[in-house]
Amino acid sequence: MARHLVIGNGKMLINLDRHGFIRDLYFPYVGQLNHVGGQMCRFGVWCDGQFAWLDDPDWQTELGYVEDSLVTNVTARNERLGIELHVNDGIHQRDCIYLKRVVVRNLGHTPKEVRIFFHQDLMIDGNEVGDTAAFYPGNRTVFHYKRSSYFMFNGRSDTGGIHQFSTGIKRFGSAEGTWRDAEDGELAGNAIAQGSVDSTIGFRTRLEPGGESTVYYWFSVGSDLEEVKKLDQYVLESHPEKLLSRIVIYWNHWLSRVGNKFGDLPAPVIRQFKHSLLIVRTQIDDRGAILAANDSDILQYNRDHYSYMWPRDGALIADAMSLAGYHGTIAPFFHFCARVLSPEGYLYHKYNPDGTVGSSWHPYVVQGVPRLPIQEDETALVLYALWQDYARHGEIELPQALYGKFVRKASEFLCEYMEPSLGLPRPSYDLWEERYGIWTYTAASVYGGLMGAAYFSDLFGDYDRSDHYRAAADRIKNGILRHLWDQEAGRFARGLIWQDGRWTKDMTLESSLFGLFEFGVLPAEDPRVASTMEAIASGLAVNTEIGGIARYSEDYYFRVCDDAAVAPGNPWIICTLWVAKYRIETARSFADLEEPKRTLERVAGCALPGGNLPEQLHPLDGSPLSVAPLTWSHATYIQTVCLYVRKREQLETASVSSADRESRSVPWA
Repeated sequence: MARHLVIGNGKMLINLDRHGFIRDLYFPYVGQLNHVGGQMCRFGVWCDGQFAWLDDPDWQTELGYVEDSLVTNVTARNERLGIELHVNDGIHQRDCIYLKRVVVRNLGHTPKEVRIFFHQDLMIDGNEVGDTAAFYPGNRTVFHYKRSSYFMFNGRSDTGGIHQFSTGIKRFGSAEGTWRDAEDGELAGNAIAQGSVDSTIGFRTRLEPGGESTVYYWFSVGSDLEEVKKLDQYVLESHPEKLLSRIVIYWNHWLSRVGNKFGDLPAPVIRQFKHSLLIVRTQIDDRGAILAANDSDILQYNRDHYSYMWPRDGALIADAMSLAGYHGTIAPFFHFCARVLSPEGYLYHKYNPDGTVGSSWHPYVVQGVPRLPIQEDETALVLYALWQDYARHGEIELPQALYGKFVRKASEFLCEYMEPSLGLPRPSYDLWEERYGIWTYTAASVYGGLMGAAYFSDLFGDYDRSDHYRAAADRIKNGILRHLWDQEAGRFARGLIWQDGRWTKDMTLESSLFGLFEFGVLPAEDPRVASTMEAIASGLAVNTEIGGIARYSEDYYFRVCDDAAVAPGNPWIICTLWVAKYRIETARSFADLEEPKRTLERVAGCALPGGNLPEQLHPLDGSPLSVAPLTWSHATYIQTVCLYVRKREQLETASVSSADRESRSVPWA
């Protein structure tokens, strides 16, 4: 369950699996709608009477990307066929056009006739009802459509355009689909099919011994037939080779902002950092939604997906991208949050990319008592991230535009949603979306959000509100120290739960307690933070060769190891990096940075072929669990690298200053 290769442009997103098959195609929003839905759009080769799709075990495949780009770089070798393929996939940086370049090499000593087949298995608008697939004679293409979603497929080889095509019925009765028709090297040429349909197109070439030839395949996506025809014509006039080169150039320039100063970080870490920036960009819709993940295989387990905008994930991802210098990339996210903010001033559990409220499992009433179905940290973290972005970049126009319609409304909600007897936020669901109570992480995030709001109020001369927000934040800080610190355990509690008519500490060891220093409640050097973080680093460590840090003790989500002494839960990328961030924050010497540097190297080594990071890992064999890529994992990697580089620069500056002072000192005579 993973997507090894991901490409996109903010309007269209495509995921490919380890065989190079398209498995997800999102349009017109990143994450909405999925027109493939996890089915396989196959890609195969017929050669001198033998056939193999790319998932045939005879293929030896290596996955990757062209350096510093969102163009794939895949090699597939088949000794039985005597063929090697070099494949590049990309999505145009501006238009909704997918391009594929296939260089076919003859590994044998005799000439070969080769036919390349591309299979289109669409579920337009997310279902298979009422689709049409047809051959369009005007430009000799095949296109699929339903309502306002159109897809036009075309290509070229050295012998011309589409050599063969067929449309047909799939997954209905005994019909498997037109891909079966391709396996004898010949397609039937059926010109139209409707209902649950697919199509296959083929190209041919002839190779001399040791020779090679290039086949191009592309498709355009739009809202009507004329739009996809124009985009198809654009590819023909511009040539797909040039368009792929321009995609590489564009993303090279996009990445240039991060520069090349990475201290002593090794090449694999730098490569993972840059790839993570690119992957995060693919998960950001141009209209502002930042998607958690778009791996539709999770549907096999949850009957729902991660293709939502969780405000928490979005805020933390935006914060990481801002830290890396990409203010312009994440500014639309804050406008998105302002548009969807409830009249009462809070953000809901999650949203669809178009801004409508997403599905939820948080109830509105429990045992007859109404309950607000929110995770309060999600509202607070957007305020926190917005202030952090301004503090770094000084772009005042963004917060000015949002001050009245988001900052003040959200802050007033946070100030009012308080448990007066404790000086803490009222109960809500935790950041893991699993339990209801008053949580240390949530309280810390509300503190950070209100302090950000106070700074904004100062910035705009709104001093009465600034005092109001700061006073509320101070009450929360005092409440955290009074009610959530546990002297006997020597660490902070996960939170408080209402039990037997009173508030009781939940002492489950919990990785998210890092939020105490992350959001400014206490400095990382505070002894209470230190003892809490050391308890996390030891008590949640996964004691296998895979290593890493679990979310919390006895974590059940995708649990595969029942021995809590070995694995208190599966290692999560984000939780592992939270401990690394603590080590970086408290580092006082270059030697102190060695452990977080090793963590960055280990995480990079856990990435899938191609570089994508999952949500969590199997604690025994390191295989990916849950979705991949998870945007939050990549964003946390970005943030940790940025913090490492900054801390190393600070230590270098301090070292130089110390040496300079020593050289200027005059010994007593």
